[in-house]
Amino acid sequence: MKQRNFLSLNVLVLMSIFLAFCPVSNLKAQTSSDFEISKNLEILTSLYKELNTNYVDGANPSELMKTGIDAMLNKLDPYTVFIPESEIEDYRFMTTGEYGGIGSLIHKQGDYIVISEPYENSPAQKAGLKAGDKILKINDKNASGKSVDDVSTILKGQPGTNFKLVVERDGVTNPMVFDILREKISIEPVPYYGMIGNGTGYIKLNSFTQTASSDVKKALLDLKAKNTLSGLVLDLRDNGGGLLTEAVNIVNLFVKKNELVVSTKGKQKDKNHSYLTSAEPVDTELPLVILVNGMSASASEIVAGALQDLDRAAIVGRRTFGKGLVQNVFPLSYNTQVKITVAKYYIPSGRCIQEMDYAHKNSSGNFDQIPDSLITAYKTMHGRTVYDGKGIMPDVVTDTTKLSTVVYNLITKYIIFDYATKYAALHPSIEAAGTFKLSDADYNDFIAFTENKGFEFKTVAEKELETVRKAAIYENCWDAIKPQYELMLSGIAEHRKQDLMENKPEIKEMLQQEIVSRYYYQKGRIETALSDDTELKTAIDVLENQNQYASILDGTYIKADSKAKAPKSQN
Repeated sequence: MKQRNFLSLNVLVLMSIFLAFCPVSNLKAQTSSDFEISKNLEILTSLYKELNTNYVDGANPSELMKTGIDAMLNKLDPYTVFIPESEIEDYRFMTTGEYGGIGSLIHKQGDYIVISEPYENSPAQKAGLKAGDKILKINDKNASGKSVDDVSTILKGQPGTNFKLVVERDGVTNPMVFDILREKISIEPVPYYGMIGNGTGYIKLNSFTQTASSDVKKALLDLKAKNTLSGLVLDLRDNGGGLLTEAVNIVNLFVKKNELVVSTKGKQKDKNHSYLTSAEPVDTELPLVILVNGMSASASEIVAGALQDLDRAAIVGRRTFGKGLVQNVFPLSYNTQVKITVAKYYIPSGRCIQEMDYAHKNSSGNFDQIPDSLITAYKTMHGRTVYDGKGIMPDVVTDTTKLSTVVYNLITKYIIFDYATKYAALHPSIEAAGTFKLSDADYNDFIAFTENKGFEFKTVAEKELETVRKAAIYENCWDAIKPQYELMLSGIAEHRKQDLMENKPEIKEMLQQEIVSRYYYQKGRIETALSDDTELKTAIDVLENQNQYASILDGTYIKADSKAKAPKSQN
């Protein structure tokens, strides 16, 4: 362990290996800070020379470089990261939504990688790949034991290149061979939009890539052209953010020109900037609800926070992630890059919603939340009180929904996934995504399927009892409590048999979404999920209750959750 730490600490010198040929001692320190930098670089350089010359075992310079850089950046916030050449395409995908590949989600199941969901009209879908296909070989090389990252790297590549894929499909006797041509894959930031009630439009935004604002605008204009809109829900749940400028442009769709949306403040003066709306809006009067949750972060929080501060929209859902930091990407040598946090951002009221204090660590070496004592009140345009730190608190807070233990295990053990594979193989077609419902006979078939799969799981109660058993053995009182323990365990096991029936509505909901995705892909999955979405129903109720909506924006609405009782962030 001591030797490993020695390596991790000192390989940082690789970042300045050029100094081996240009000694630091020749550099003139201009300030004490410059001197400290020069001194430490020289120490690291000389140490690396000795390590490289004398260390008993050979070392991989690239691996040591990555390890050292990651160790150094780990002292900072989690958003300041090194991007090696091998990961440039992944970073480009995050900002553009485009990459070269086959267009499919994959996951590991057992020893093999399985196709989770081909994208509609993707090379994978056009070639005939289906969800549930197990990848046996790629270009005649065995895929057994490969990780998701290993296979993903192979499947991605230059558009126009092809490769051979051998898969095993449930219900098909012999392996199937596919020759697939890679293409440029573009992931739509707006995977679905439509009408969801009496005059209410709905737009789902998954990311803030380069076309996010234009795609939201197209969806909004299409909804307005084909319907009489009385309100709109913009769904930013689980949207981790992206480009700040796209967030500004989306706010601009709903507020007038020359309105401040967000400002940034950093160490360097050129990072201090105010972002104002620059175009004429699409609609400044349409009642608007923004849906958020604990995974709505960064650019999502700019949109939600700015529209809240400007009293332009009601925010519904759960408190957001709390990321008030801005990153820029800087090129490095040999086609590598570094993404650095360069500023904090502030929404129109003047608040920064950053939750974690990455400038300081506690006694345990971990970062803490911004303490409540430092939380400051701000005012929206109409005088409503809002707070900085800890994300965006919705105007209407919805209940936190958690998966039951049985559903969690059905998903993570791929029982629901495998049943959907079987169902799709037996049913060439199903009803439309918005109307398909699993019958009771189908659900009984699913229960039989779980039994054939040998589906088992431990409940929370069983795990707690196991802790009690170990403690009793340790304290030499196991014999005394063993009869009661076994009686309770038997009762829990008997109750667990009923879990599939007691949680039937929740399980059916998950089954329907997975099955529909086999026929109608991501759009179908979203449309199916909307029919049982309680948070969305709350958003619709807010829009349909004109008095409640107006009272939220003018500050007279009284919500149950006060600042002191606000739920903790879910990040």
